[in-house]
Amino acid sequence: MVEGPYKRILLKLSGEVLAGGQGFGIDPRRLIQIAEEIAEVHATGIQIGIVIGGGNIFRGLKASAEGMDRVNADYMGMLATIINGLALQDQLERMKVYTRVQSAINMQQLCEPFIRRRAIRHLEKGRVVIMAAGTGNPYFTTDTAAVLRGIEIEADVILKATKVEGVFSSDPMQDEDALFYERVSYLDVLNRGLKVIDKAAISLCMDNKLPIVVFNLTQRGNIKRVVMGEKIGTLVSSAS
Repeated sequence: MVEGPYKRILLKLSGEVLAGGQGFGIDPRRLIQIAEEIAEVHATGIQIGIVIGGGNIFRGLKASAEGMDRVNADYMGMLATIINGLALQDQLERMKVYTRVQSAINMQQLCEPFIRRRAIRHLEKGRVVIMAAGTGNPYFTTDTAAVLRGIEIEADVILKATKVEGVFSSDPMQDEDALFYERVSYLDVLNRGLKVIDKAAISLCMDNKLPIVVFNLTQRGNIKRVVMGEKIGTLVSSAS
């Protein structure tokens, strides 16, 4: 067992990361890559909770902007996260990593209901716990769900996996002069409007002193580097 700074983590994955280069649905190669990296971290003895989005299948906000009822759109997005969670569970268990999917929406034929004490017990027994269906409520993002679940399971850190190196002053894909931040405070994120997670989620982190590490998932091995304490990505915490 390898010792790192964190004993229990909450990994936030966007649904888009599962789509890979195809841009929609689930790319089997990307699914295998992500599962392999999670399995490597799991082998170190670190307890892993995961919240995954559903944007590779359905985006509630986009559908709402195009005229669909917002509540219906958000519930459809929650169902997409369950599909992604089941796919990731299947791949992890093929790698002999025992996994449980827990849902904020009761769906007993497919997965367990989210029960805080049961989730913690699974983690203590060395199982990966995928927490799907967001918070179970419309108008809340999966970022907010990730922070809420991180607080509930008493995670040491939120790891937010993205397609860029961390937090920048503006979108680095569009602005070549964007400044990279190695470390920022919760207040900096709110006051500067930095694109990390939504305001509700960052406020929850600030109130509960739960740090966030934003890092690039596309570079293989970065999840393990982060949990082993390497200075990868951007740390968002109380002090900048």
